[in-house]
Amino acid sequence: MRKADEVGAAYVLAQDPDADRFSAAQRTSAGWHQFSGDQLGSLLASRILNKYKENGKSIDRLAMVASTVSSKMIESMAKAEGFNFVECLTGFKYIGNVASRLSEDGYDVPFGYEEAIGFMVENGIRDKDGVSATVAFVELVTQLETRGSSAFQYLEELYERYGYFETNNSYFICRDPPTIDAIFARLRQYSSVYPGSSNNSFRSPAGATYPATIASLRVHSVRDLTSEYGFDSTRPPHFQPDLPLSGGHMITFRAGSLEHDNVEVVLTIRTSGTEPKIKYYLEGKGSDRTFIARILQKVVAEIRNDWMEATKNNLQEP
Repeated sequence: MRKADEVGAAYVLAQDPDADRFSAAQRTSAGWHQFSGDQLGSLLASRILNKYKENGKSIDRLAMVASTVSSKMIESMAKAEGFNFVECLTGFKYIGNVASRLSEDGYDVPFGYEEAIGFMVENGIRDKDGVSATVAFVELVTQLETRGSSAFQYLEELYERYGYFETNNSYFICRDPPTIDAIFARLRQYSSVYPGSSNNSFRSPAGATYPATIASLRVHSVRDLTSEYGFDSTRPPHFQPDLPLSGGHMITFRAGSLEHDNVEVVLTIRTSGTEPKIKYYLEGKGSDRTFIARILQKVVAEIRNDWMEATKNNLQEP
């Protein structure tokens, strides 16, 4: 960015050493804005959608894929515009395979992504590729420049159209596996932790009872993708998830409130397969940005103090 300042560049584009991931930043009136993986995913998805519309293709045969811990903005796009959106587990072995299966079913799947700046653009490569993502972003920016706009301005247009989305992702460090297991066991027996919540908790066929509220928001769905606990409250009567289960802990909560700006929150808490971490992926959607930021702070505080009991369990934070 310092070099960009020296030469007066409006954008900085970057790839990792093996060129399979892509990132970008833009100079704005407030300084440099580095786009998150989710923001880039939304911009590139919108580019695909616009190309479809311009070419007169049938939107109902268009499909896009994203990892389950990525932003739900493309999900909102799909509901508003009429194309198919599918989520899957993190990793391009899942994203690519889901795209291939959708193609076999007659869908055109020109885009998939994960929030960790991995993008699958167009149909030629069923894997993350930084080069094609860079070309797609440059094409989008060039088109925007012709109408006096920019990527940052266009992102604001997308927020106006589909709702404002803000993420807050982080993790807790725990080097004691039994403590991690105990934390998740507690989340699955929440009515015994808080007896007064038993009538409102989500109960799985396996007997687990999950939290029914977080930060004053009502939880309206729970999905547990952990082996032996597979549960999805939105899929009665057997409540079996449509995503694969794994040996690591992974629970997703969707919550919201009609009383406050129709705010929606999606929270996934999972263990890492390679590091001593409990990760959380948190996103809020609404129209009042100040309220969304405040709600996300409250959710993080409740995760830390009540759900994780970070002090009691000696958890560290970055």
